[in-house]
Amino acid sequence: MRTLPAMPHEDPRTDAARALRDLNHAFVAHDPDDVSLRAIGDAARAITAQVTAAPRRDRLALMRASAGSDSFPVSDASSGFADRAVAGAANPTSIDIDDVTLADEVVAHVVLRRAFEGAPGRAHGGIVAAAFDDITGFVIGHLREPAFTGELTVRYLAPVPVDEPIEIRARLESRERRKLFITAEARHEGTVIATCRAIYITVDRNRFAGFPDPR
Repeated sequence: MRTLPAMPHEDPRTDAARALRDLNHAFVAHDPDDVSLRAIGDAARAITAQVTAAPRRDRLALMRASAGSDSFPVSDASSGFADRAVAGAANPTSIDIDDVTLADEVVAHVVLRRAFEGAPGRAHGGIVAAAFDDITGFVIGHLREPAFTGELTVRYLAPVPVDEPIEIRARLESRERRKLFITAEARHEGTVIATCRAIYITVDRNRFAGFPDPR
């Protein structure tokens, strides 16, 4: 069993991404006056111009480097996979995820904050499915077998709350040639609130990082 290291707050990219996530959720959860909103808009445009002027980030190179490392595909903030859309610590649009334990099953602790709210107090079903997609992907990382999602089926058994800790567990159930069958469930306060069944299609490591999907 191993536990992924916490993303270092002193890492500038990770820290900036966290600050932007905090801003996103605060913006959705609160109602600033027009003067504040105009100031926020002006500041955001200025920061966007500053970031856009910087060299373009080569995601393909980062993914290739990560795919060739022992930590594929779940790694630390220096990895290209820290940019991933759903649970990347260096991605300002990601969910909040920590304490990922890798063993016979993956155990991840997640908080879906206000920007992911659908009905009042409930997380949007799409972000729940996305969380399952990323966390079941941790299983293939633990197996060291690059793969793409072929199918994802989610069942919602109860409301998935926002701003509450959720535990997601995932494990490999079986395999059939290139297909990996992975199941998972989300729990809140010990109660299963959603389940998932995913089918991943394994690919050659060199084809995973930036080459066409052979499917």
